[in-house]
Amino acid sequence: MNTNMKNDSFLKKTQLLLQLMISALFCCSAAAQNPIPMEVSHWEFKDKTAEFITYKGVKAMKILLADKQIILKGHQFTNGTIEFDVELTDPDHSPFVSFYFRQQSPQETECVYLRAGKPNSEKRNDAVQYAPFIKGINLWNMLGQYQGPANIHIIGWNHIKLVVSGLQLRVYINSLEQPTLEIPRLEGNTIKGSIALDGLAIFANLMIKPDKTENLPAVAAPDLTNHDANYLRNWSVSRPHWLNDGQELAKKDLPADTTIWEPIHAERRGLINITRLYGAPNDKKRYVWLKTTIHSDKEQKVNMQLGFCNDVWVYINGELLYLDKNTYWSPMRKNPDGRCDLANSSFNIPLKAGENQLLIGLANNYYGWGIIARLATLESIE
Repeated sequence: MNTNMKNDSFLKKTQLLLQLMISALFCCSAAAQNPIPMEVSHWEFKDKTAEFITYKGVKAMKILLADKQIILKGHQFTNGTIEFDVELTDPDHSPFVSFYFRQQSPQETECVYLRAGKPNSEKRNDAVQYAPFIKGINLWNMLGQYQGPANIHIIGWNHIKLVVSGLQLRVYINSLEQPTLEIPRLEGNTIKGSIALDGLAIFANLMIKPDKTENLPAVAAPDLTNHDANYLRNWSVSRPHWLNDGQELAKKDLPADTTIWEPIHAERRGLINITRLYGAPNDKKRYVWLKTTIHSDKEQKVNMQLGFCNDVWVYINGELLYLDKNTYWSPMRKNPDGRCDLANSSFNIPLKAGENQLLIGLANNYYGWGIIARLATLESIE
């Protein structure tokens, strides 16, 4: 073995030792502050989904089955700090570890989770994500802006800290100085509820500090897209209908004069969020129609960016203009990685002088659904 190889081996061993020492320091620091007991009497769970052990010198809870929430009994959380240590037990096959707060039910809850099974998580923009559950649907594919890289240890403890204040959230992972993720507005429907843990992992040293928010503002931070007038923010939406397998929307499926409409307005980032209104079945497809009116002072073509999940049919003045799919588990997945984003598509809309009806059929059976639409220019347009 040459000198360079010996040096590389020494550096790798040193880095691993430092990582384990830092993890141990986090763990010991948390343990010194009287954490919530990791004992069976303090947790609600189904038989054989968790066991309570002593691990590396501390009392711990080991979750044995994935996608099985373990809920802290008798605690309602609104604002404050949540800290704990977590170590993955099967990152190769079950890399997801989730932390729930303000949970009214598994269908309505705030959630932060790790995608922890791959190396170099500090270079992956999807290593950690905030995504609420609304009507039982995880909105991860609608809120791609709320994910980012994180320094996740595949081996050894990870120290997690959540600071929750009103409508804002900060997430710290293996650092108490620089937030790993900063959420300017919590998007869930709940303001108070229980705390729960999930994922094939060992949890220890859970601490809850009510109302300790570290001066994090309780009001939402500004949405900078509010400064952009080119978003199409005001629509009318029909009630949902079932869509058979293999069926494509056609002229015969266009809304009738008897169609019932209701107004729907954009959320942050221009998102028209159908999930918040109708949920999503995640088995058989449903579709809605969205419509809005564009007034043009002259005949012209204008480019539109359209983000969507999952299938769209775009009609202008009764004529099919564009159709496409953005399905995560298919070759039709759009950049960025199947999320609803303005990068999904871009095309020109032919406008006549006067009123133009823009009609979009939107179908979904996979997590959240909605659109984001933005015109490239508003010249001669209302």
